[in-house]
Amino acid sequence: MRRFFVSEPLADIVTITGEDAHHITHVLRYKIGQYLIVVDGDGRIAKTEITDIAEHTVVVKIIEYLEENTEAPIEVTLAQCLPKSDKMDFIVQKAVELGVHRICPLMSENCVVKYDHAKKEARQKKWQKIANEAAKQCGRTLLPSVEPIALLKDLFLELEHNVEVFMCYEGQADSSLKTLLETTMASKFLIIIGPEGGFSPAEVVLCKENGAKVVTMGPRILRTETASLAAVSLVMYQNGDLGG
Repeated sequence: MRRFFVSEPLADIVTITGEDAHHITHVLRYKIGQYLIVVDGDGRIAKTEITDIAEHTVVVKIIEYLEENTEAPIEVTLAQCLPKSDKMDFIVQKAVELGVHRICPLMSENCVVKYDHAKKEARQKKWQKIANEAAKQCGRTLLPSVEPIALLKDLFLELEHNVEVFMCYEGQADSSLKTLLETTMASKFLIIIGPEGGFSPAEVVLCKENGAKVVTMGPRILRTETASLAAVSLVMYQNGDLGG
């Protein structure tokens, strides 16, 4: 059954608008009497029946509330330095499927791609749309957010104190990621991944000065898209719900 997210709290009658309404009526070609799963911003889920269809709105009534929270017991943020070409599309999609709570695209010294203000906004909107579609497809209970593109140094401006922060680095590391995950008691994680050219020594110092632990994932140098998804998978497997 198709899943749609709404911003308003669930009530007996829910109105779906915007792109989702267009998708329901013009792409899926749903009719009155067909069923949808609707999720609100608080993670409440309901099976609904379509009762009315207009040009830009779809009205549904709740048939029953469902108990199927699919969110991990931990909160993971992926801070990904921008890779080349369309690799970020892939990273966003798969990270959402794996269960991340938030994605922070970052500009760092060795990023090849350079975006002006308009392109930054366009990319953020594109990645948020990819995240939304991935969340629907894999049955998420909450919509992960894709933040505006920022500088690496800005990542630490509003960092919470109870977050386990680590950066994956191919150079000299403080410990292995395995050791970190086996010893931490944190329920919130911030994973920092560099671009194709990796982090500069100055960026490693910057992250360490802001509380990040420098970890290795083994002797091989991984591509940025491999490193990010491997790190998310390991965190979810050790402390989350990946693998049951």
